[in-house]
Amino acid sequence: MRAPRSNLSRSLRAVWASVFVASVLLQVGVGDAADIKERSLKFSLSSPQGQAPAFGAQKFAELVGQKSGGKITVRVFPGGVLGGDAVAISALQGGTLDLTVLATGLLVGHVKDFLIFDFPFVFGDATEADAVVDGPIGKKLSDKLREKSLIGLAYWDLGFRILSNSKRPVTRWEDIQGLKIRVLQVSIYIDLFNALGANAVPMPFPELYTAMETRTVDGQENPANGILFAKFNEVQKYLSLTRHTYNPMALLVSKKLWDQLSNDEQKILQDAANEAREYQRKVSREQDPEALETLKKSGMQVNEVPASELTRMQEKTKPVVDKYTKEVGEALVKELYAEIEKARARK
Repeated sequence: MRAPRSNLSRSLRAVWASVFVASVLLQVGVGDAADIKERSLKFSLSSPQGQAPAFGAQKFAELVGQKSGGKITVRVFPGGVLGGDAVAISALQGGTLDLTVLATGLLVGHVKDFLIFDFPFVFGDATEADAVVDGPIGKKLSDKLREKSLIGLAYWDLGFRILSNSKRPVTRWEDIQGLKIRVLQVSIYIDLFNALGANAVPMPFPELYTAMETRTVDGQENPANGILFAKFNEVQKYLSLTRHTYNPMALLVSKKLWDQLSNDEQKILQDAANEAREYQRKVSREQDPEALETLKKSGMQVNEVPASELTRMQEKTKPVVDKYTKEVGEALVKELYAEIEKARARK
């Protein structure tokens, strides 16, 4: 005899209620059994408060706190108060600092393959860059950091570098000729701007504002947000959207710390890094056009560079790419271009 519909409904509700309660109890049990210790971690970065990397670091700290139930605290020290990027890398390797985030170009001295991210005129947009750093190439390079007592958790965004100077508008290759341009103290950047006809002047960032103010150098190259925060618009008149190099950032954790963490703790840091990556990139890419607009309003002359002129600049820098392709190996560079082509095909 068939049970009345009302009795059947009550039976089904009872079954589902039992399943739900069991599921909740199971989750509570897993949470209680998780191997998470009370920890306080130090996160140092050179970027000041207000810039996207600092926002990302704070978001990462909040996520780690949430995911660990408040057991793991991440203290963020922005603005280089604990030392510059080179100091941070050394401190991570020695185990006296726990976390940092910095431009991947600063890792070339430890893993030369990171040079490929500084190749000029390689990435057309941020989507292509994300596809490479989040894919097999990014993982391959991160894995090599382990031998250097560093663990790569994720890649964040610093943005495309653009050119400013105090002498004249730059809208074509000829306009760069003879300009004294401050560059990073990295060989590929020196070669890049010398190839473009400038006089490349390697110089530490803290010395740059004064050097431009006194006309020791005519200009520099950085992402728009960095130019705004450093107030370079006070000593520079012309800004050109060359977008000659894209800078990803590497979020790193000390291997000495990593090896002490339980699987649960490692998962918390990795998951937080991945979630913070999406947030940080969003903030960075929203800040970039806002920074450009602010620089315009401050009196800077912002110049677009025609695609045909960017192609000419790319041709001038081909010997630089060829030189550093030999250093990292043709196989890796072919893989880089193949991944970029895949990303373009998906658009």
